[in-house]
Amino acid sequence: MTGPLFALSTSSVYPESAAEAFSYASRLGYDAVEVMVALDPVSQEVDGIKHLSDYHEVPVCSIHAPTLLVTQRVWGTDPWVKLERSAEMAHAVGADVVVVHPPFRWQREYAAGFVEGIADLEARTGIAFAVENMYPWRASSKRELQVYQPGWDPSEQGYANTCVDLSHAATAQTDSLELVKRLGDRFRHLHLTDGSGSAKDEHLVPGRGRQPAAELLEHLAGTGFEGHVVLEINTRKADKAQREADLLESLAFARLHFATER
Repeated sequence: MTGPLFALSTSSVYPESAAEAFSYASRLGYDAVEVMVALDPVSQEVDGIKHLSDYHEVPVCSIHAPTLLVTQRVWGTDPWVKLERSAEMAHAVGADVVVVHPPFRWQREYAAGFVEGIADLEARTGIAFAVENMYPWRASSKRELQVYQPGWDPSEQGYANTCVDLSHAATAQTDSLELVKRLGDRFRHLHLTDGSGSAKDEHLVPGRGRQPAAELLEHLAGTGFEGHVVLEINTRKADKAQREADLLESLAFARLHFATER
């Protein structure tokens, strides 16, 4: 099979569990799952994830490390331990990518050695650590808070592997297609979603916001992209029927606009 895997992030079914995410992925025709290590205990357990992957016959393509603000105490408080454990989980379940957010400014020691530390982890583990684009926090239209170090834009650092999230690009008021082009062959992993450009990180169904989601997929198809396209949308206010419809629409959008034979 050529081309990328079209995967479902377990965060896309929140507040349902990681276990339900595997069920959706299998039933709706996704190729794989990205496990967001979060407050859901199942998402933190290697054996549990392996069982779900085997039972539903859906592979795990990537692990999202618990580096969000709400997961600061998942797997302890040492950020490097979290990344080591993420790599261990990735190896155990057969994933080849760990997605990681850049450090917060108050994580000074972690931030000071982050770029070099990520390179060392990749060399030691053989796992690609795809550093994700983030965004300034905007308290108003005129005030921005820079909360990430060494910065929210991965194109400005020397990471070997990066992840582009379209909702984060929208919140940063950045064109995701231009960001992917700047990253060149350092772009490894896509979080396909959308946003309107507001101060809120929306994670809309792709095509419902203002990011060039269709054009980006067409560009990737034309350049022979073989990384992972992970659907990461917000369905937390949807009932089960609407959640399933949104997940189906997202996958259909991805396959339609990635114009290459599978």
